[in-house]
Amino acid sequence: MNPSEASAELRARCNDVSRLVTAMHPLVPRLGNPAAQGDILRALFELTKQVEVVKKHLIRLEKQDGSTAL
Repeated sequence: MNPSEASAELRARCNDVSRLVTAMHPLVPRLGNPAAQGDILRALFELTKQVEVVKKHLIRLEKQDGSTAL
């Protein structure tokens, strides 16, 4: 697997994680425990932030690869 393929695979996995985390959000209020709900929502937000960090790094790497090809 070359770097471009690895980047594309990582991006696809990030999108999968994002979809799963987004699908979890509507379930949280059904727990009926405000303290747990707050903690879970914070954790889901942190997951989302970290996935975005990975995506930003992928974008930077892709830009570097593109600029070296010129």
